[in-house]
Amino acid sequence: QVLLVESGGGLVQAGESLRLSCAASGRTSSTYAMGWFRQAPGKEREFVAAVSRSGGRTDYADSVKERFSMSRDNAKNAVYLQMNSLKPEDTALYYCAADTTPFRSLPSRRSRDYEYWGQGTQVTVSS
Repeated sequence: QVLLVESGGGLVQAGESLRLSCAASGRTSSTYAMGWFRQAPGKEREFVAAVSRSGGRTDYADSVKERFSMSRDNAKNAVYLQMNSLKPEDTALYYCAADTTPFRSLPSRRSRDYEYWGQGTQVTVSS
């Protein structure tokens, strides 16, 4: 029902910045809470950031707090992840996801709460 497509990944040097985008399309006019997750080879998928339906509340993993910023543009059905001061440990495949669960007012860190997932965009940070 909802198709999510990430873009903006690439290969950068440590200390540089990237801005990831996630475009949503499909048979929905509702605004969902959205999250960003990442997965490095051999590791479990981990929470990065999330934003509430209204856009008024955000949450970040401790590892990216004060470096990453998440935002949304409901008019464009898009969410973004501005990543500054990138580190080699940020290297991973980054996914955006949509939380369709009603009644939830706070963004969730749990991957199981997200129903729709994009295909991922690769971010590689060289040391």
